[in-house]
Amino acid sequence: MAKAFFRLQKFLRRTQFLLLFLTAAYLMAGSLLLLQRTRLIIQQGSRGTSASQALAVLEGMAGAGIMDPRPGPRLLVGMDALQEPALGQRHSPRWLMSRNSELRQLRRRWFHRFISDQEPMQTAGFKAMKRTAEHKGSYMGCFSDDSRERTLKGAVFYDLRKMTVSHCQEACAERAYTYAGLAYGAECYCGNKLPTTASKPEECNSECKGEKGSVCGGVNRLSVYRVEELRAGARRRRNVTYRGCFRAPANLTDTFPASLIQPNLTVEMCSEFCSKKEFPLAVLRARECYCGYATGRFSLHNGADALLCSGLHNASSTAKGQYCLVYQTPVQDTRCTDRKFLTTKSKVFVALSSFPGAGNTWARHLIEHATGYYTGSYYFDGALYNKGFKGEKDHWRSRRTICVKTHESGKTEIEMFDSAILLIRNPYKSLMAEFNRKYAGHLGYATDSNWKSKEWPDFVNSYASWWASHVLDWLKYGKRLLIVHYEDLKQSLIPKLKEMVEFLNMTVTEDRLLCVENNRDGNFKRSGAKQKDFEPFTQEMKDLINRYILTVDEALRGRNFTGLPREYVPR
Repeated sequence: MAKAFFRLQKFLRRTQFLLLFLTAAYLMAGSLLLLQRTRLIIQQGSRGTSASQALAVLEGMAGAGIMDPRPGPRLLVGMDALQEPALGQRHSPRWLMSRNSELRQLRRRWFHRFISDQEPMQTAGFKAMKRTAEHKGSYMGCFSDDSRERTLKGAVFYDLRKMTVSHCQEACAERAYTYAGLAYGAECYCGNKLPTTASKPEECNSECKGEKGSVCGGVNRLSVYRVEELRAGARRRRNVTYRGCFRAPANLTDTFPASLIQPNLTVEMCSEFCSKKEFPLAVLRARECYCGYATGRFSLHNGADALLCSGLHNASSTAKGQYCLVYQTPVQDTRCTDRKFLTTKSKVFVALSSFPGAGNTWARHLIEHATGYYTGSYYFDGALYNKGFKGEKDHWRSRRTICVKTHESGKTEIEMFDSAILLIRNPYKSLMAEFNRKYAGHLGYATDSNWKSKEWPDFVNSYASWWASHVLDWLKYGKRLLIVHYEDLKQSLIPKLKEMVEFLNMTVTEDRLLCVENNRDGNFKRSGAKQKDFEPFTQEMKDLINRYILTVDEALRGRNFTGLPREYVPR
């Protein structure tokens, strides 16, 4: 009996172990299956439109009455010039597909953790950190600052990841400013006048984002330094830009807040005077110098013939009292640089949609400075966040931003928005801009070897179709659209920007719009060597792109929008 009981006990122990093993295997298999299915769903939900899908999208527009379901010969001829049967596998580079949503969320969570780890230290001992010993320049103290009325008005810089005291000082020194002030751990302000309202030293308690143990101001508080001379070899940016000859307003003294009358007045003397007074415009009329801003009374919109200003330095000139010379000083117009998140959630969810390379970042710069509110983004771009686009960090569905940047297309992604500003740019320019961004970032240019590589024709083959399908999808599924052509925005900035602001249900002052016009390029104009008369497109590429242009033009006119500018198709 005992022997039988022992065998039964041994069998049960083995069975228990076997059941435990089978349960663990079952759970592992289930987890792997779940992960595999999730990955498949994410891949199927990718937003990018490949070249092989583009024609299907074009044909699909027929159901919406936008275009003929049977493409005519002019659309199909030459369509195979750059395509092969295995296009779906070979000519769909990874950069064509939109960012993987799972990785995007992981990056966002990682970044939030990074930012939280770098939050300012709010301890009493923080004020005792070494300030003057580690950095150039003399520390002047902690001062109060108001975002609506800046105490340092010369120029504004952001670096929300790598700001240091030295970086701010050098940036201000290069532009010939006397003082550099830091706030919020990441914002740098330059000026020539020391702030008047001092604050308690412990109120400047934000740690510099790029330098642990250093103070970079606080909330509405500036850590101010007197800037020292630049190191040997560094150049000051004393650039003064000629704006043109203009008819002088009726009363210059009432129009401009500062003035100087001096014999033998020169452009350099007037510009230096206005820079020290922290004004962006220097206006000369004979021996008179005036400083101020562009306003409704003096908007710089209607220039005069330069010959009318040729005798301004001659006291006997008959034109002396009617015209004036205008120069842009190194001082930044800061009347429109203050921005914030919406105080209440927006009831209308607005997209700022464009094909990559169509000027979306530039349009965001204009909208933010015109309205004073941040724009959001469907993606997280750390480089843009670091340069002051704080909406990049905010969740794109928070509704705390005035509109949301997106390059997405497709019924689901488009119908999430209540309305959209659809920004369209010449595909030839867009393709080159996006290729430059891919290889040299937002501000650089791709090299000759990049353009001559095999990736360029593959890039054109894939992206040209995406340019067309992006517009067609938004025309088909968009609920309320404002079509803005990049070229029109460049040529008629104020009128087009007013349209965009009104579409966003915002009102702005004329002075703020003129400030935007004064700062129209922001910090996102490409720098570096740009090749003149550079033509990277072959005739086969042109034939393909031109047919997509014709298709989009017909679709726009079919929806009673203005067609594409004629300059889109090379003549």
